[in-house]
Amino acid sequence: MKNKIKEGHPRGLMTLFFSEMWERVCYYGMRVLLTLYLVKSLMKGDADAALIYGAYTGLVYAAPILGGKMADKYLGYRNAVLLGAVLMAIGEFVILGGSEQFLMIGMGALILGNGYFKANISTIVGKLYKENDPRRDSGFTIFYIGINIGALLATTVVAYVGETYGFKYGFALAGIGMLMGLFIFYFGRDNYSAAEGLGYTEEGKQKAFGPFNKAQMVAFASLILIPVAYFLIRNNGLMDYLLLALFVFISIVLIKAGIDADTTEKVKIWKDRMIALLIFMLINIAFWACFEQAGTSLTLFADRNVDREVFGWVMPASNTQFFNPFFIIVFGSIFSVMWVKLDKIGKNPSIPMKFALGIFQLALGFLVTKIGLQFVNDAYQVPILTLVFLYLLHTTGELFLSPIGLSMVTKLSPKKIAGTAMGAWFLSFAIANYVGGKIASLTGGHSDTGEALTPAEGLAKYTDIFGTIGLVLISIAVLIALFNKPLKKLMHGVV
Repeated sequence: MKNKIKEGHPRGLMTLFFSEMWERVCYYGMRVLLTLYLVKSLMKGDADAALIYGAYTGLVYAAPILGGKMADKYLGYRNAVLLGAVLMAIGEFVILGGSEQFLMIGMGALILGNGYFKANISTIVGKLYKENDPRRDSGFTIFYIGINIGALLATTVVAYVGETYGFKYGFALAGIGMLMGLFIFYFGRDNYSAAEGLGYTEEGKQKAFGPFNKAQMVAFASLILIPVAYFLIRNNGLMDYLLLALFVFISIVLIKAGIDADTTEKVKIWKDRMIALLIFMLINIAFWACFEQAGTSLTLFADRNVDREVFGWVMPASNTQFFNPFFIIVFGSIFSVMWVKLDKIGKNPSIPMKFALGIFQLALGFLVTKIGLQFVNDAYQVPILTLVFLYLLHTTGELFLSPIGLSMVTKLSPKKIAGTAMGAWFLSFAIANYVGGKIASLTGGHSDTGEALTPAEGLAKYTDIFGTIGLVLISIAVLIALFNKPLKKLMHGVV
């Protein structure tokens, strides 16, 4: 009996699994429809829609840096997740107002809510396990499956309902998904009560203003960030300066922390490791800026230039985004076993080579569109199999890079700045999503002079740009492979 208990997982894991699953239905449900909603309902041009999408997703990935800090210092993890869930649900239902104004306000609430929810529910999962508990990695793998089931539901059910019956029904369904996650998290709170740091911190309990303590004031004050997010999405050109300044700032912080750690421990490894981390952040930006074309240029490409008929049924364009979470669920466990097997026989690629191979597969995915051109129909559409193989290669590329990156950050950074280093890694995703919007704005159904393109011209433009992206990514992959040894040297034994 004791062995069974030891081999199993804490009962709170499944509560957190389903809470996160439904939150992902909410987030991806909104995201899968966003570009099409902007173009088809709000009549935005492709470039404008791409830049709005990029600014939104960039801020979504930047928000957890603040959400994690506020939970650590004032709110506690459970309260932060509950606040985030409420804000995300409100954001989805505000979008139902149907105007651009309501959309921007809703996106502001979703950004802030995601920052509180996403940063802290993963922390609670980690705190269910004691340090060095061998079940921890397995627990996070189970949790990761929940994320992808949520993404799969969003890109199938929510996407189909939104495109078939009206965008407002899709957004409403996403909001209901968030309410489901909120109820499961709140009413199942006894299941994960053993985790530390759930309630207000000692500093958070201190009186701040009238009957309110510091934690409550932080929650109220954070609402100011909704109009800030609204302003940044509207004036997305300012994101260039904001994200560049943040990257320069975090680079200085990491290098200084590495130098301080070297001085304290009387070694010369941490500065080099911080330099390596910054290089990998740049590589990460390149990968995800191209990968995140899924929600913008690739969705519009599917809408206009892909024959989506499957056995007489025409698949909605947004549904094509389901291939990625589907392939993640299919191949995720296979890859985790593969790394262990390769490690045992001494054939496990180094971290730089995994990044290079991941980017190479991403490149091949974009180049598949060139092969699709050989099978164009009379309506200037490539076969649906073009996107199947594109997303298959993008997903295998993701599995070479994404889980490896998270593990790498924890190994490269000194313990004193582990949280800051992870925040820096999330910042690279924020920059990538924003840059992805910039790249997507170069594609689209309009010429440089603003005239609408014919289907033939649109197909040529999409495939030319996708082909260029593929060739640039191959160059980056080759460059990383060539610098494999110097990068490994900077990492000082981290594998």
